[in-house]
Amino acid sequence: MRAQRAGYLRPLVLIAAVTCLSIATLEAGAADAKARIPLPFAADPYPSTYQPLPRTDTLIEGATILDGAGHRIDNGDVLIRGGKIVAVGHGLSAGGATVINAHGRWVTPGIIDVHSHDGVFSIPSTSGDMDSSDVSELSDPNAADTWIEHAVNTQDPAFSAALRSGVTTLQILPGSTPLFSGRSVIVKPIPAADVRSMKFPGAGQGLKMACGENPKSYFGEKGRGPSSRQGEVALVREAFLKAQEYLQGWRDYESGIRAAPPARDLKLDTLAAVLTGDIAVHMHCYRSGDMSTMLGVAAEFGFQIRAFHHATEAYKIVSQLKKAGTCVAVWSDWWGFKMELEDAIRENAAMVDAAGGCVMMHSDSATVGQRLTIEAAKAAAVGRRMGLKLPPEHIIRWVTSTPAKALGLDDRIGTVGPGRNADIVIWSGDPFSIYTHADQVFIDGALAYDRANPRSSQEPDLLLGRPESRRRT
Repeated sequence: MRAQRAGYLRPLVLIAAVTCLSIATLEAGAADAKARIPLPFAADPYPSTYQPLPRTDTLIEGATILDGAGHRIDNGDVLIRGGKIVAVGHGLSAGGATVINAHGRWVTPGIIDVHSHDGVFSIPSTSGDMDSSDVSELSDPNAADTWIEHAVNTQDPAFSAALRSGVTTLQILPGSTPLFSGRSVIVKPIPAADVRSMKFPGAGQGLKMACGENPKSYFGEKGRGPSSRQGEVALVREAFLKAQEYLQGWRDYESGIRAAPPARDLKLDTLAAVLTGDIAVHMHCYRSGDMSTMLGVAAEFGFQIRAFHHATEAYKIVSQLKKAGTCVAVWSDWWGFKMELEDAIRENAAMVDAAGGCVMMHSDSATVGQRLTIEAAKAAAVGRRMGLKLPPEHIIRWVTSTPAKALGLDDRIGTVGPGRNADIVIWSGDPFSIYTHADQVFIDGALAYDRANPRSSQEPDLLLGRPESRRRT
């Protein structure tokens, strides 16, 4: 009987052993798969080589401080050590730091331009500036495989102009002709021979997308799709369906279910990274209906649109934007240059803000990029005429902490507070006055621009030989 029972149990023991061996083999295979190749969109093959400019510890004394978090500190001090803000308050001790007397002047976080084309739509422009620029790859409505950093001309004078205007961080975006326009890059406007030396260390990438007139007009006129808004949406959905399959293929490979990884596809790399949340979507969109439609597409495929850019009818759909957690980056008063702007109003930013939406200013041009605080001032002035309370300590957020949040960098920049990077501007007066200049601009605690000593600030090669450049050398 015992022998019979043993004979009966022996196959069960063998099955259990084989099962355990199979599970162990699968686990080992999964671990081996992970070791063999990481997800291709999980790492940046072109990491930042940025190094801060020479810096010293600094105490800024007696300024009117707008901290970017909604507070105003009169006659306040800021202490910078090792490139970080270590204290903000009154009566701070220098402790060997260089002291800057800022009585009568204002201090803010460094200005952040969330939508710039500096370096790819370069100045000086020519009569055929669109043909000579690198702002858009126009060979296909899906240019998700392109990276705008591969086109940036670091010698563009727009970078130094932005720096002189208090800008310390920019997101460079490709243009808005393709539906999927390509990946963005976040940079610091410092003198550099290559873009990797300007890249913000550890900053995530964005994907620029576009809807509305631009894609359908350009490709439709050439007899290609999309030629209509419904065609745009169909192409976007089709692309994300393929990205879902591609992502699942990589996940199956990681888990050991699949023996070989999917064939690399640079377009799908980008879209899969959107689906995993590794790349943020920044979308060119004007009309409320278009924005609502694209929010629906994002919900269908389970990704978030971080911000709509331009968004001239955002005031119509604030509740939808809030529900989706989507910000808007807007101008103060641009309208009329295309049909999509027929319902644009100056009150847009103020109305979105008053309704509890997330709003910020953007440039879209090197000219506006030198005047972002004035953009905020104009937008706020219209809001005040509506009866809204918009003090300076509030509207400074539209060009500092809110764009920092949209870029996923609000734990490092956008506010003047302990532990933050020392990206700080000392203004000659109220930063929302057209008579005010950026006196001194600090990036990571280094004095990157000093209006009183312009010779200390490097200019790009394209400006060499100009009379003002000769005076500075």
